[in-house]
Amino acid sequence: MTGGRRAAVLGFPVAHSLSPVLHRAAYAAMGLDWEYQALEVRSGGLAAFLEGLDDSWVGLSLTMPLKVEAARCVDFLEPLAKALGAANTILFESSAAGGHRIGANTDVPGLVSALREGGVESVGSAVILGAGATASAAMAALATLGCSAPTVALRDRSRAGGLLVAASKLGTNPRLTDIADVRHALEAADVVVSTVPAAAGASIGSALRGASVGGILLDAVYDPVKTPLLEAWTGAGGTPIDGTRMLLHQAAEQVRLFSGQAPPLASMDNALLSHLSH
Repeated sequence: MTGGRRAAVLGFPVAHSLSPVLHRAAYAAMGLDWEYQALEVRSGGLAAFLEGLDDSWVGLSLTMPLKVEAARCVDFLEPLAKALGAANTILFESSAAGGHRIGANTDVPGLVSALREGGVESVGSAVILGAGATASAAMAALATLGCSAPTVALRDRSRAGGLLVAASKLGTNPRLTDIADVRHALEAADVVVSTVPAAAGASIGSALRGASVGGILLDAVYDPVKTPLLEAWTGAGGTPIDGTRMLLHQAAEQVRLFSGQAPPLASMDNALLSHLSH
């Protein structure tokens, strides 16, 4: 048993996070007596929080609004996190030369694994809804699966700067469109990844009335698990993947980074399903 080690998920608000369910189940199955918490840290407060940590900490999971901020608060960024300009994971490494903070992005492998779990092996045409940090991760995931020119639907093109910078570093070529005009692209897409809030997704779902879709929709939102957009997509003939699948797989990758061991995916999945059933 290895005790006295700590990790946490940070964000604001963060009380709804399912990360503690997943990480605690993983460490229990691995025989690691580790503590994992959910801690609220507001935008602009991450650097001060990091300065207050001791050497018992192994890593942090970051949710919004801290992913971009996290990329600026580490000593090293793994290549993918550097290209995206966003880190959802901070790993603390110690050596004879001292300690280092390493930023990583597990959203991308989480998305890839969730899509593959849903039967996606390659993607011809794709749509991304939204243009924030998770949308950039979706762009990288879709490129991994063969689509380097997704349609990105958003409400305000002035907010696409970060995504376009990431695209230039990833070698992808997203096509921007207004989210109000996305219905035809949704009907034609093999895969859709939604990164917009549930309310915005509901509006898109309303626009799908009478539509016929045949692709897969992964909605990154997991509260609620069955979002109005997922329900509308299913009603239009499409295949839904809810956000808990992405959450599970990105958390498993964090467990691997924190522990250096293979994550117990089945134990994590069982704990997640048990939690959601109550």
